[in-house]
Amino acid sequence: MMPAATSAPAPLLAVERLSAGYGEMPVLQEVALQVYPAEMVAIVGSNGAGKTTLLRALSGVLPGSGSIRFNGRQLTGLTPDQIFGLGLVQVPEGRQLFDRMTVQDNLLMGCYRRADKAAAARDLERVYGLFPRLAERRRQLAGSMSGGEQQMCAMARALMAAPVLMMVDEMSLGLAPVIVEQLMEILAAIQREGVTVLLVEQDVQLALSGADRGYVLETGRIVHQGLAAELIDDPAVQRAYLGV
Repeated sequence: MMPAATSAPAPLLAVERLSAGYGEMPVLQEVALQVYPAEMVAIVGSNGAGKTTLLRALSGVLPGSGSIRFNGRQLTGLTPDQIFGLGLVQVPEGRQLFDRMTVQDNLLMGCYRRADKAAAARDLERVYGLFPRLAERRRQLAGSMSGGEQQMCAMARALMAAPVLMMVDEMSLGLAPVIVEQLMEILAAIQREGVTVLLVEQDVQLALSGADRGYVLETGRIVHQGLAAELIDDPAVQRAYLGV
C-alpha cells in the first residue's frame, strides 16, 4: 500500500495582484509572492524599484488593491497596529530609534503590546544573547551609538515584539561590510530559531547569499524569482545587478 502523500505547507504570507502607490502614482503593479514558514526570502532590486513601498503595503501603512494573506488571515482593511499585533513586524529603513532613550528602553518599546511579561523578560535576555554588544550598552542612549549598533538595536526591538515574520528594510544601508556580515549571521540565527524573515535589500549579492529564495523587483514588478542560489547564477541578474 502506497503511503499517503504529504501536502505542501501553506505559505505564511501570500500576496496576489498587489498594486499600490502614492496618490495617482502607481508604484507596485500586480505583485505576487509567497513566503513559507521559517524561511528567509529576499526582495532585491535597485533604488526606486518599489521595495520599501511593498513593505509599507504589507504593513498596512499604504493602501493598495489585491490580496495579502498572512497566517491564513486577510489583511485588507486592517490597521497597521492590528497587522503588527498579528506578528508581522518591520525593521524600518533608517532604524527609527528613540535617540534620547536608552538601548534597553528602546527594546522594551518593542514589547509594549505584550501581556506575557514573564516571557517578554526572557526574550530580553535572549535578545541580549543574540546581540552581546547591546547588552554591554543597555544603559547607553541609543542615539549615541554607531550606525551598526543602532541597526542591531532596531532588529532587537523588532524581536521583542515576538514576530512571526520579521521584515527587514535595507539593513546594510550605510554600514561597513564587516558589520553587515555580522548582521547577516544574526539574521541566520534568528531564522534558525523559527522566525520567518523577509529581507529587502539593494545589495543583491548580500541578500541572495543568505536567503533561501528570492524575488527581483524592477519598476514595481517582479521580473525574476526562484531559489536564491539560482538567481545569483542567472545571467540576467548578474548583468543587471552583480556587475558580471
